[in-house]
Amino acid sequence: MIPPQEASARRREIEDKLKQEEETLSFIRDSLEKSDQLTKNMVSILSSFESRLMKLENSIIPVHKQTENLQRLQENVEKTLSCLDHVISYYHVASDTEKIIREGPTGRLEEYLGSMAKIQKAVEYFQDNSPDSPELNKVKLLFERGKESLESEFRSLMTRHSKVVSPVLILDLISGDDELEVQEEVVLEHLPESALQDVVRISRWLVEYGRNHDFMNVYYQIRSSQLDRSIKGLKEHFRKSSSSSGVPYSPAIPNKRKDTPTKKPVKRPGHEHDFRVKHLSEALNDKHGPMAGRDDMLDVETDAYIHCVSAFVKLAQSEYQLLTDIIPEHHQKKTFDSLIQDALDGLMLEGENIVSAARKAIIRHDFSTVLTVFPILRHLKQTKPEFDQVLQGTAASTKNKLPSLITSMETIGAKALEDFADNIKNDPDKEYNMPKDGTVHELTSNAILFLQQLLDFQETAGAMLASQETSSSATSYSSEFSKRLLSTYICKVLGNLQLNLLSKSKVYEDPALSAIFLHNNYNYILKSLEKSELIQLVAVTQKTAERSYREHIEQQIQTYQRSWLKVTDYISEKNLPVFQSGVKLRDKERQMIKERFKGFNDGLEELCKIQKAWAIPDTEQRDKIRQVQKNIVKETYGAFLQRYNNVPFTKNPEKYVKYQVDQVGDMIDRLFDTSA
Repeated sequence: MIPPQEASARRREIEDKLKQEEETLSFIRDSLEKSDQLTKNMVSILSSFESRLMKLENSIIPVHKQTENLQRLQENVEKTLSCLDHVISYYHVASDTEKIIREGPTGRLEEYLGSMAKIQKAVEYFQDNSPDSPELNKVKLLFERGKESLESEFRSLMTRHSKVVSPVLILDLISGDDELEVQEEVVLEHLPESALQDVVRISRWLVEYGRNHDFMNVYYQIRSSQLDRSIKGLKEHFRKSSSSSGVPYSPAIPNKRKDTPTKKPVKRPGHEHDFRVKHLSEALNDKHGPMAGRDDMLDVETDAYIHCVSAFVKLAQSEYQLLTDIIPEHHQKKTFDSLIQDALDGLMLEGENIVSAARKAIIRHDFSTVLTVFPILRHLKQTKPEFDQVLQGTAASTKNKLPSLITSMETIGAKALEDFADNIKNDPDKEYNMPKDGTVHELTSNAILFLQQLLDFQETAGAMLASQETSSSATSYSSEFSKRLLSTYICKVLGNLQLNLLSKSKVYEDPALSAIFLHNNYNYILKSLEKSELIQLVAVTQKTAERSYREHIEQQIQTYQRSWLKVTDYISEKNLPVFQSGVKLRDKERQMIKERFKGFNDGLEELCKIQKAWAIPDTEQRDKIRQVQKNIVKETYGAFLQRYNNVPFTKNPEKYVKYQVDQVGDMIDRLFDTSA
């Protein structure tokens, strides 16, 4: 049970809290009343403001709409006036531009093209809006006149500024590829920059607005003429060079450049050394006649044609670069194809003329004309990758021209090689052109010289032979296959030559001279093979060739030595009479000894007289043959003299003992020496 005091205190505490809560409640009630009053006042204000806004909106909207209509009307008026001005301007285009069009675009291309743009727009306007208007015909006529003037200006610019490339510049351009030292690149400027820019602008306008491609024909005709004239100018340069140097010139193919104003030696394009046609000409010419003038001409023709081929490639490349700036892309290949035709056809025609001349020469067994085929064919094949690159995109007939010429040259070259080999075998000149001294025959030296010249054209000659093979393996022949064919061919020529020499040697009545003749020729062939790479080329298919020639040479030496038997047989021990020492010789024995001495003396004198006029050009072989023969004769004669030196077989020993041993040696030392 709670004590009374605590209950009283607790009641007072509760009463105090209740009083506080009542005071708080009263405060809240007063605040709510004030808030309600403020809310009512705010609602009243907002309602009044809304009413005023509605009144304002009702007043402004009509004004705004009216203003908007007025602005639209104003814009329509301005547009109408602008359109009227624009339309009216078309009616003045003809009069405004007629003077400019009449005077032409020369020197004022920018202004002229601007006038043409105005005329074109006028044409389009009248076509769309007033096709029956007389103004349409007027501006159309003016547009056509302007287009014709632009075409004429295009032709004029191309004609005025297209210059022939000078021969010296072409030669510098060609030789630039072969120069090892760093040098400034040779640049061809076909058109001045200002003229080029005008030409480009006109061509683009004609394509885009003129709807006319005739200017492309004008372009290729002018540039084709310049390209052709540039190459002909190079030929003329060669012709003058050959004339001034006294070298014969054939109009078919020009001379080579001897020297340029820059004093730089001219290299044949793509060649490390020059091919001397005159030497090969002598080898090929079965008539063995004087060919000096004609050989120089062949050299000139060959070198000139090779330079012209390289010039065509370089100039054609430059022409294509120029063309890409002027001609639309989808017309470039066709235009370029037309542009190069004249120059290309000229080169191909010259090449076919060379083939035709070679074909006729083979028929009459004049092989000198065939010489041009070798260096030209080699250069054409070396240049073919560049040719193919330049001719990309051209017609198939254009691309096939060079391969066709190469095939023709390979065919005629192979024919020449085979006919030459047959000519070596069947050369009929046995009596009238045989060397009286038994030296090397001209046929031998020419044949060897020809084979040596083939070393400069191993791949070319091998390809010629391979091109005529019908086996499937030859359709894509390798360099090794070509090398074997060339080796076989060389062995064939050498075999034919050997057969011919054997036949020719029978012309000599003296077997010894026949042996000397064969010895000289075989030795010349062997030494020539050894001095060049021919021996390695022969060894590809005939490894015993060198040994075989040495055996032939030794065999001929032995045959020659037998010619001395008729001299030494008189004094050889086996044929000497037997007699007793101290016993007086009978008349028969004395006579026999006298005959031995006389036979030896007469035979020695006769052989030395005859053989002194013979020749062995090889000093080493000459000394060797003389030394061997001298040793044999001196030894035999020395023994003979010793045997009969003190034998009284005659009262006049000086009549029979005409020579001492050393004198005999000296006589033999003078053999094969026409100056002795």
